[in-house]
Amino acid sequence: MKFSVSREALLVPLQLVAGVVERRQTLPVLANVLVVLENETLSLTGTDLEVEIVARLPLENPVQDTGEITIPAKKLVDICRSLPDGATVEFILQEDQKVIVKSGRSRFTLATLPSNDFPSTEKSEGDLQFSCSQSIIKRLIDRTAFAMAQQDVRYYLNGMLWEVEGNRLRCVATDGHRLAMCVRELDIDVPEKSQAILPRKGVIELSRLLNDQEAQIDLTLGTHHIRVDTPNYTFTSKLVDGKFPDYERVLPKGGTNVVLGNRTELKQAFARTAILSNEKYRGVRLNFTEGLLNIVANNPEQEEAEEQVVIDYKGDEIEIGFNVSYLQDITSVLNTENVKITLSDANSSALLEEPEEGDSVYVVMPMRL
Repeated sequence: MKFSVSREALLVPLQLVAGVVERRQTLPVLANVLVVLENETLSLTGTDLEVEIVARLPLENPVQDTGEITIPAKKLVDICRSLPDGATVEFILQEDQKVIVKSGRSRFTLATLPSNDFPSTEKSEGDLQFSCSQSIIKRLIDRTAFAMAQQDVRYYLNGMLWEVEGNRLRCVATDGHRLAMCVRELDIDVPEKSQAILPRKGVIELSRLLNDQEAQIDLTLGTHHIRVDTPNYTFTSKLVDGKFPDYERVLPKGGTNVVLGNRTELKQAFARTAILSNEKYRGVRLNFTEGLLNIVANNPEQEEAEEQVVIDYKGDEIEIGFNVSYLQDITSVLNTENVKITLSDANSSALLEEPEEGDSVYVVMPMRL
């Protein structure tokens, strides 16, 4: 097996594929990337048995050759990164199953493992298949991913719910203290509700792949796997086997106190008060009065930060505590001029959304301060 490829064409897909590979593996072959040459196309595959990414790139100098081998992922990425711009990288698989990587005056000899040892994801036919633009999936992830739990014992929270019903795709993430939800319309009609929980790593890796906003992707939702096909990549992830909480019950209903505030001013005020909040609990006290929001943060060193923001509010006075990091996350992902906050009382969750017909809603539980 022998082929050459430009450094620029190889580096980006190689980095994306190698991003899935875990360094500490029980199976040595999982630290490698599978390289398959089929005439004019080179494909690279990385997996950790949960998430798999296959990248395909056409060769500029097609060769009438086929072959496959696995090469250490991190070493290959480091070699390609270290080569100068515009370099051409040549691969030669020797009879002793070592791979020689040559470029200019540089030469590297790498150990390999046979491709037969490399695990492959079974290509099961999905229950639900549809196509949409990358921008839709990218927005759904960007608007909700920050609310996923990290290493929670409730393993089903360490991921994102994907729900397809009618002509809508809904993504929901929660860590038990806050919830993020975004809904987009698709050109499909699914009579029955279909749900899947994509694990945290799968969400992050999929987001990295979506870089061409207008390009179409094909999405397949099965009982155990989700598969996303783009022109250059195939992404497959196992789904989390668990029941996601009923998010409908979490959404506050019937809040009568509606606040409108400038998103940028609120975001900056939260950032400044966060400086003197308790580093562990990150609590700030919000005092809503007619036309004015007072934000106060304290910490164990008896220090205090106070901010005042002019708001559009005409209800009763409400004093309520929140984790300031949650409020910062929400004001960072929204991009409208104003943000709408709906409250019932000082002990109820707050609902944050865009004032006009938006596609995202956020729920934050209060804190006792």
